[in-house]
Amino acid sequence: MQREKNMSKTLNYVYVLILLISISPSITVYGYIPRIINQSCTTDKDCSKRARHNINVRCRKGQCVDIL
Repeated sequence: MQREKNMSKTLNYVYVLILLISISPSITVYGYIPRIINQSCTTDKDCSKRARHNINVRCRKGQCVDIL
């Protein structure tokens, strides 16, 4: 009986470990969080007028957002 409990705990541990390892590459690839610049816009041109140089800023859902 004790052996079955230990085995199930070990399998749960391995399962969680595999899940965490498989999630980490997706966090690395998709880990970029765009900065929202507090400016309203209707087109991309509205954002480029207000943004600093060398920053790629686009209009997304009515807000200017810094894009990679």
